[in-house]
Amino acid sequence: MSADEIPISQTALLLCDLQNDFIHPDGAYGRAGQTAASIAALPARLEPLADAMRAKGGWIASTHFTLFTGRNGEPFIDPHLRKLRPFLKKGDFVMGSWGHQVVAELAPSDLPVEKVGYDAFYATRLEWILRKVGIRKLLVAGIVTNGGVSSTVRGAHVREFQVTVLEDGCGAFTQELHDTAIAALRPVAEISTVAAELAKLG
Repeated sequence: MSADEIPISQTALLLCDLQNDFIHPDGAYGRAGQTAASIAALPARLEPLADAMRAKGGWIASTHFTLFTGRNGEPFIDPHLRKLRPFLKKGDFVMGSWGHQVVAELAPSDLPVEKVGYDAFYATRLEWILRKVGIRKLLVAGIVTNGGVSSTVRGAHVREFQVTVLEDGCGAFTQELHDTAIAALRPVAEISTVAAELAKLG
């Protein structure tokens, strides 16, 4: 390892919103038919890397989109989200629920953090908890490339984390959206693949 290379003990695989309610066929999006093959394929593709990170002493962090609730368990859903995703209902994305959890293939997460918007650093404890355990480098994967992933990568960049985006570890609802988002992230992050990062781990 070179003098300026960040060790695995200070590196986290950051799983953006790879939750049952987004990914699993029985989750909120699956029940509504809101999926894409590229998104559905992510857990199996990322599982070997998550296992290798654990084995080598790295961290698994995860962001969890959350619908906080008020009286009678009714979720607070922003008007723009209600318009985009009218199928969201009471019980979806609630903390502690099965739907809120990271998908089984990638569990457990060492550092789960709930979030309310696209950028996982906005109004959350993500930066605090990453600093607390000494993480300086993030391998970013998850959904969607042009939404939560892009916003979180930029948030990490301005906070001076070293960021690598796993191009084939992210997904969007169309290939065009994914490709455009990856191209736009090249000025602020290294772009790599799951296989390349596995090879580095040996």
